[in-house]
Amino acid sequence: MATAPGRLVLLRHGETEWSRDGRHTGWTDLPLTDVGREQASAAAGRLEELGVAPVLTLTSDLARAKDTARLAGLVAEVDRDLREWDYGGYEGRSTAEIRQESGTDWDVFRDGVVPGATPGETVEEVAARASRVVARVRARLAEGDVVLVGHGHTSRILATVWLRASPHLAAQLTLDAARLSVLGHHREDPCILSWNA
Repeated sequence: MATAPGRLVLLRHGETEWSRDGRHTGWTDLPLTDVGREQASAAAGRLEELGVAPVLTLTSDLARAKDTARLAGLVAEVDRDLREWDYGGYEGRSTAEIRQESGTDWDVFRDGVVPGATPGETVEEVAARASRVVARVRARLAEGDVVLVGHGHTSRILATVWLRASPHLAAQLTLDAARLSVLGHHREDPCILSWNA
């Protein structure tokens, strides 16, 4: 069985105030900080070092992702399915705050979110969005590399979809601001070629 020669390259957006401060940043449309803009610009060099010449680049519709794509030298189409997890009532709050309030060792992947200004999403709902993205780009991988510019949790969940694993495995992956991860194949098996580089 032949596999596509292209790689699926995930680029997380650069730093925002909330990502810097450890606050859950879902659908709030925050700009990059000065550091975040520098990180995004530096990603262009890392993409070049990896020899990435994308046949397709998709980005979340949120400004921090679109600006990261632009600063990294990428021409991207918007795909709203790449948006970050809708954290509902936990939007803008840190894990420490949520744990103190709940009196538990709360974890978003295990315990989920509560409704707030938005209804929030389950990990399975985020995985369903990620599945649509993977289905959209699969045929293009036959032509070469595809770059997806998005967010920390959604990109981690997308990697589990690629691996055909439970989306809860994403809890064991980390993806820092403006870092790259590369998904591909080992023979016919989907795999991680590099992570959080």
